[in-house]
Amino acid sequence: MQGGGGPLLTGFTMAEILLSLTIIGVVAAITLPSLTGNINERTWNTQRKALYARMSQAIALMPALNGYGTATEATDSASAVDTAAETFVTEGLSKVLKINNICDADHLADCGFNTSITNLAGSTIKLPSKLSDLNRGIIQLAPTSIFNTKAAAFETQNGESILAFYNPACTVDTNGSLSGESYAEWYIQSNVCVNFVYDLNGNKGPNTVGKDIGIILAAYPVDSVVVAPIPNHRPEGQMEHRLAAGACTALNGDYRLPNIEELIGIYYNNTLFNLGRNADNAGWFWASNVVSPNYAMAMADETGRKARWSRDTNNNVLCIKR
Repeated sequence: MQGGGGPLLTGFTMAEILLSLTIIGVVAAITLPSLTGNINERTWNTQRKALYARMSQAIALMPALNGYGTATEATDSASAVDTAAETFVTEGLSKVLKINNICDADHLADCGFNTSITNLAGSTIKLPSKLSDLNRGIIQLAPTSIFNTKAAAFETQNGESILAFYNPACTVDTNGSLSGESYAEWYIQSNVCVNFVYDLNGNKGPNTVGKDIGIILAAYPVDSVVVAPIPNHRPEGQMEHRLAAGACTALNGDYRLPNIEELIGIYYNNTLFNLGRNADNAGWFWASNVVSPNYAMAMADETGRKARWSRDTNNNVLCIKR
């Protein structure tokens, strides 16, 4: 029907408009958190890789990682003044890395850290403040050259907050090399010089391991190896070494089998990663290091020992992101 010589114009009713807005709102409520999470994940990944590059470069510029602070300072005796980690940051790391602020063990929060964080298993834990807070076995099962040092903290010019857990008596790998086929094992804790726990955005949140919180570990005082593994939450079961790497890439294209230093980092920071191991999957974990056609390296997660194992052995497999 036409009126006044023109077409009849029609529109949406108020009920139809409200219904449409409701549907749009529901869809937005469902999709926006996912989109925001993806954006945050990409941002954290970019920041994490940039921080790792800067820390690796800084460590490479240091002549040696041990000797900052003394063994006496690093003990827990009542008369000792434990400033080894603070000395490492002020007299060593600050010479090769741009640092805005340094905080001693009693003022870690002043460097941007929240007093509690969420570990990889989703549990809330206190911010670690000394070496044994990362893993009691580091101290209890290690050689006497491991000291339960307090942490120091610092802030970078890029806004990251970083805890430094330091062992001034760290050693080179003198107990064996990654060659040969003999079954020789040794503790790895004494090879770790400094373990960093970083928060990419300070106390802004989510303050969660695997998101804005992670670790960077430097092993061996000279010719140091720097790693920053992020493990998946649970091990992938037991299998021969020849199948382990493929199991990780099949799980996720970003996952890889860790090398021995990355396994050290995971063991060292057991409180943060808390992988939920039990009697069924505790024991030896494969590393990616192949020492001969028939032998590869593995690490005992309960004790922090490493050893050569026949590649035909069924050991546990833990996958990581780099």
